[in-house]
Amino acid sequence: HDPAGLARSKRRRLGRGAEGRMQSDSAEGCCARAGKTDVVRQIMRSVLLACVWLLPSSKGRELRRPAFLRTSIADSKGGGVRFRPLSPLRKVSSRLRSPLRPLCRSRLNSLEEGTSAATAERTAVGVSPSQANGAPYAAAAPTTRVDGDIEAKGKGVAWYPEWSSDRAIEHITTDVSMTDLVSLCRRRGFVFQSSEIYNGMNGFWDYGPLGVEVHRNIKNRWWDKMVREREDIVGLDCSIIMAPKTWEASGHVGGFSDPMIDCKESKMRYRADQLYFARVELESGELLGYISMLDGDNNEAHAKKLVKTLMKKADVKGDTKPLELKDATQAAPEEIPLIPSPATGIPGSLTPPREFNLMFETSVGALSDAASKAYLRPETAQGIFVNFKNVAQTSRVKVPFGIAQIGKAFRNEINPRNFIFRSREFEQMEIEYFIPPDEDAWPEYYKQWIGESWDWLKSIGLREDLMSYDVHQKCDLAHYARACTDIIFKFPFGESELMGIAARGDFDLSQHEKTSGKSMEYFDSDPNAADKRRYVPHVIEPSLGVDRLFLAVMVSAYVEEKVDGEKRTYLKFHPSLAPYKAAVLPLVKNKPELVSKARGIFEKLKRRYSVFWDASGSIGRRYRRADEVGVPFAITVDFDSLQDDSVTVRDRDSCEQTRMKISDLYPFLTQQIDPW
Repeated sequence: HDPAGLARSKRRRLGRGAEGRMQSDSAEGCCARAGKTDVVRQIMRSVLLACVWLLPSSKGRELRRPAFLRTSIADSKGGGVRFRPLSPLRKVSSRLRSPLRPLCRSRLNSLEEGTSAATAERTAVGVSPSQANGAPYAAAAPTTRVDGDIEAKGKGVAWYPEWSSDRAIEHITTDVSMTDLVSLCRRRGFVFQSSEIYNGMNGFWDYGPLGVEVHRNIKNRWWDKMVREREDIVGLDCSIIMAPKTWEASGHVGGFSDPMIDCKESKMRYRADQLYFARVELESGELLGYISMLDGDNNEAHAKKLVKTLMKKADVKGDTKPLELKDATQAAPEEIPLIPSPATGIPGSLTPPREFNLMFETSVGALSDAASKAYLRPETAQGIFVNFKNVAQTSRVKVPFGIAQIGKAFRNEINPRNFIFRSREFEQMEIEYFIPPDEDAWPEYYKQWIGESWDWLKSIGLREDLMSYDVHQKCDLAHYARACTDIIFKFPFGESELMGIAARGDFDLSQHEKTSGKSMEYFDSDPNAADKRRYVPHVIEPSLGVDRLFLAVMVSAYVEEKVDGEKRTYLKFHPSLAPYKAAVLPLVKNKPELVSKARGIFEKLKRRYSVFWDASGSIGRRYRRADEVGVPFAITVDFDSLQDDSVTVRDRDSCEQTRMKISDLYPFLTQQIDPW
């Protein structure tokens, strides 16, 4: 075992071709005779691997792998790293530019044809060069994924494992912090702060090139499921600014408000129902003071920390009475001066709660006076209610039927927070489903919409383990509601409402009928009805915020796994929601014929699907970039594509790859994406 001798042997091998391979075989025999121990063989393999992969490539120089390297790797039983089949007589600069990576590196099946006789012999007898434990080579007879018509026609899609069918996943997590999620959205172009170059505006966000695609896909999926696939629901698109009397009739002008508290020291404003306080008393009854905090994921744990801090400042030891957390709307007037501000920790700086109207005001016309006052709509529902008669008369629909709308809404939130979860400009997807005023029937419609809403959220990829129900108690219901159930989602900042399903009764239509003087009655002319009658329909309302759902989709899709010591982060988007359905990647960008072939595939696919082009960097880095933005499939065009019109298709989630004909790409993507 002489490193200097091995180096000289390698130099001779690089210069003499076949003679070098003979010398390497001799070197293998010398090493075996000298050591024949696993330790020596591991050292030899490591040294030679380093020499091979670190050797700089130059024009006209071909790296020829020695037989010793091939056979030693094939016989390897340790190391924990699985290697792809080796290929001699290939230029490093054109085929294997990037170093080996233990996770998701490109398996170029086209290299098989150049594999040495020694490796081919081992494969023939069932020994895999890519398996460290010497088990039978499963990939020698690739399995065929069942892909419907493709396989039925004899064009089965052969799926090869990237390393092996059981990658050594050391750790996988689907939890993500808000900091990491916001960073990912900003870095990859999903969401930007609005007016960022002017330091932004709190509560306003812009969707970037990738975010707008996911945002649009969410709306399209909802519209397809709730409107196009149903005969009893029609669509509507109302104006953002409506007659001011609309909001007077609905109660928004007089009652659409939140309780607000100001901090006179920091100039911060808080929603009083989201600011919690507690009285801290010792067991003896002595009052230590008050603590305060904003509503969060674990209020009790936070409160205990604040109590410890308060006792430390007061230099008091002992036990305290159980804490009773209340929101600031429950504070007595004499308690307000004793509650410290969450911003400063100083008592006496908070103002008493007062109502703050959430409506955005504007003016219509040339003059700005009381007569020209108007509002930006705080919800899309009222536009549906005022158009109820128009839709019923023109669409020839019969109760029960629904009207769906997707549109912008605006609320002057006191304290917008948690990224896009609570903002001042947002988008809603709402259905007003009109039903007969039957006391026995409305609960069934109500339960049906709860179930359908839950199932649809699951169908687009939301994690069911992060979802739950919250059934409102009668004391918590709005004055017009008969029942309300929220679908709760566990966001990184805590559990909060994602979607609401409310039984609104006939409150809205009756109010508009009373204020406008126009009848909102529906004439039931059903021939099967016992008696024909006129009535004001009742309403079941499934309401969902697109921006909150976007955030829930991002949280559900986030996956971080560690395999063989390397970390991979990817977004496991449902195929129908992914911003791009496929990435087209030429293996190298300095070969015009290769780029032209890949470009032709890209131009054809983009006529139907959102596809993106990436030709810069190593193939491994491009795979990672595609993974991080949630692209389901990566299509690699290599040198064999020029000969046999085939490409390598890599799956985002499993990292598995398959070799398929270019002519099969379109039906493959159709079967993988369109059924959703």
